[in-house]
Amino acid sequence: MKFIVLAGGSGTRLWPLSRKDFPKQFLKIQLSKYDSNESFFQRTLRRLLKYPEAEIFIVTNEKYKFYTSGQIEEIKNYSQDKIHVVIEPNQKNTAPAIALAIREAINKASSLDETFLICPSDHLIYPDEEFLKYIVLADNLAKEGHIVTFGILPTRAETGFGYIKVKEGDKGQFYFVEKFVEKPDEEIAKKYIQEGNYYWNSGIFAFSAKSIINEFNLYLPALAELFHVPTEKLEEFFNTLPDISIDYAVMEKTKKGVLIPLKILWSDVGSWDSLYEIMEKDDLGNALNANSVNLNTTNTLIIGNKRLTTTIGVDDLVIIETEDALLVAKKGECQKVKKLFNILSERGFRQVQEHVTSYRPWGSFTLLEKDLRYKIKKITVTPGASLSLQMHHHRSEHWIVVKGTAKVKIADKEFFVHENESIYVPKSTLHRLENPGKIPLEIIEVQVGEYVEEDDIKRFEDLYGRQNI
Repeated sequence: MKFIVLAGGSGTRLWPLSRKDFPKQFLKIQLSKYDSNESFFQRTLRRLLKYPEAEIFIVTNEKYKFYTSGQIEEIKNYSQDKIHVVIEPNQKNTAPAIALAIREAINKASSLDETFLICPSDHLIYPDEEFLKYIVLADNLAKEGHIVTFGILPTRAETGFGYIKVKEGDKGQFYFVEKFVEKPDEEIAKKYIQEGNYYWNSGIFAFSAKSIINEFNLYLPALAELFHVPTEKLEEFFNTLPDISIDYAVMEKTKKGVLIPLKILWSDVGSWDSLYEIMEKDDLGNALNANSVNLNTTNTLIIGNKRLTTTIGVDDLVIIETEDALLVAKKGECQKVKKLFNILSERGFRQVQEHVTSYRPWGSFTLLEKDLRYKIKKITVTPGASLSLQMHHHRSEHWIVVKGTAKVKIADKEFFVHENESIYVPKSTLHRLENPGKIPLEIIEVQVGEYVEEDDIKRFEDLYGRQNI
């Protein structure tokens, strides 16, 4: 069995932690004091790597490929040839992404009879060992030609999930699928729960390569054609494919669908309400992941960054604090965060796109202060990493090393700059910053000029293959 992990989505329902440039799957949220500080994406990889001889194909896009590779590198004790990263030529929906990953696996000698398990990268599932048993069942059903989905027995009238109706009378470890239904309103969701033969759609699927290609041929032939396009024409052809989910493309139409009820903890962490449900709580029902002091506070979720968060006499609230944005919401209203996000996008707020801290393949930078003619950053460069050889037309830069040793190239000269030393980079001058040491390099950068935005950069050489922007 091969695994396909979908990591190209830009989910924003956990704003202000999740943003367009740093989506939910890469967030690291500690769920309890005993919990590992890993992202949802890393948890997914660790879970699948427990499967015997696991081989994983991760589908993402150009924007997130460095987050993906960086978080993979943080995972230890796995064989490098067991994880492959597949980059979409253009950000599409799940059906083209899945087809592209299967094509890549076949090119790496996978059989058409091979089973593929499709997993979102941002779900929580526990315990891992029990989930692996469900995978074995899915593999067996897929080998019989079935198109398998995993369903979750509803615990409430949830309007944020799609539902799957199964045929009555099909007892045992799986059911035959009667139909997929769209996200319902509350009254219809209550009706589904009363009827008892509806499950939440988990977004986890399994099928053989041969079976899904046959379904593509039946319902969306362009996806089947993807497997025959020459490599040199792949990008051009991929860009012509429809933006369509695997649910719409195949699952809602197939006559081969079966559902396995997943009877373990599962959450798509689709809102702050759902995160609250799975987090450890104190005796007053508070889920706290912050530096906080709370008086007469009950049933409240508080996630914070650096500031002290305090509450008095509140109940049923969600409080999310970041360095540049604060969300306060009533529990039960968090499905509206997406609507709030869209309003902020329309009004041009920077906080929907990026965090104060932005990540790059060489490390990260944190914005400390900004005005029209200056900007101050803290830059962290990982050991052995290097920024591009670059130039700025509208700003000069002054670098002060606060930790580690910097190797700096300015024009045709090279310098080593140590802790508590500084160096000046004039406008319109070629320069490069490297970390030749064994510990992270931290510098304070002061930019001064008539224009200090990120797009004033011309790259001449880059270790990470980034085009000039």
